Amino acid sequence: MKVADFDFDLPSDFIAQRPAVPRDSARLLSVEDTLGDFTMRDLPGLLRPGDLLVFNDTRVIPARLAGRRGEAGIEATLIRQVAADTWNALVRPARRLRVGDVVDFAGELAARVEAKGEAGQVTLLFNRSGADLMAALEATGTMPLPPYIKRDARADARDRADYQTMFARRDGAVAAPTAALHFTPALMAGLAERGVGTAFLTLHVGAGTFLPVKVEDVADHRMHAEWGEVTAETAAVIGAARAAGGRIVAVGTTSLRLLETAAAPGGTLAPFSGETDIFITPGYRFKVADMMLTNFHLPRSTLFMLVCAFAGTTHMRAAYAHAKAAGYRFYSYGDGCLLTRESER
Repeated sequence: MKVADFDFDLPSDFIAQRPAVPRDSARLLSVEDTLGDFTMRDLPGLLRPGDLLVFNDTRVIPARLAGRRGEAGIEATLIRQVAADTWNALVRPARRLRVGDVVDFAGELAARVEAKGEAGQVTLLFNRSGADLMAALEATGTMPLPPYIKRDARADARDRADYQTMFARRDGAVAAPTAALHFTPALMAGLAERGVGTAFLTLHVGAGTFLPVKVEDVADHRMHAEWGEVTAETAAVIGAARAAGGRIVAVGTTSLRLLETAAAPGGTLAPFSGETDIFITPGYRFKVADMMLTNFHLPRSTLFMLVCAFAGTTHMRAAYAHAKAAGYRFYSYGDGCLLTRESER
């Protein structure tokens, strides 16, 4: 398969710059054999009693930092934790940094460059560790918005709340599990009244989700690794729902990828803790999820490849053409779509 097979035209004005207010007023496209236009508030009626929504409870940290090395301005975006005091980061401009340099950030936070990699990546050893480092990031950092959300400077005060789901509880993500941004307490109450269950896993979403696919052949692309956990309790809840005939609805591509990582070939879900770099493309045989709630993704992206694998490339191309014609809003702050797995239709 060629990356060009997953290309489509998407003018920049389709990319949402702010979320819908309130969150559950976002539009929702149902993708089965036919397409249906709804809003997120209609979700309970599109599911059945006994279905189970699986959410990612990761919490986005304010991972973007402005600092200085001497007189030179440096911007660092933390992308992956290596140790309690050490992170891999994307820095700009990387050419101004050498191994051993110290970057000073606000609030007496500082970091030494331990190593340099390719494409602006460095390893930073901070002068704070664990909870102290997280407190410093909360005080001095800003939300690491993806590059297609435009601000005059960095993320603003609204983004501190907007770019976080209502389920966020485990620090570690540098990108939001954006499908869950649509949920509100009122919507959750409606789902509970409908008899729809919930389960939670954790995948600390990395900034690699924003990186473009630069190869021509899909098989040559290498996914970034992200840390995730499926607890024994969550595996048991999902197993019980499946045994009772309920459908498993992955909320977001992050939940879906971790479910598929933790699943045995026969579909049995086991507890899991570790890194995953699973790359799902058309031809993949899904083992756990029957449905997926996700946002609209960018052309030539690994996420668009994933939804094509799940719901069928022909269906997804038709769905995206409909979404553009109907004025849906795309990507992190955009609208949602509810997909039924191709083999389930």
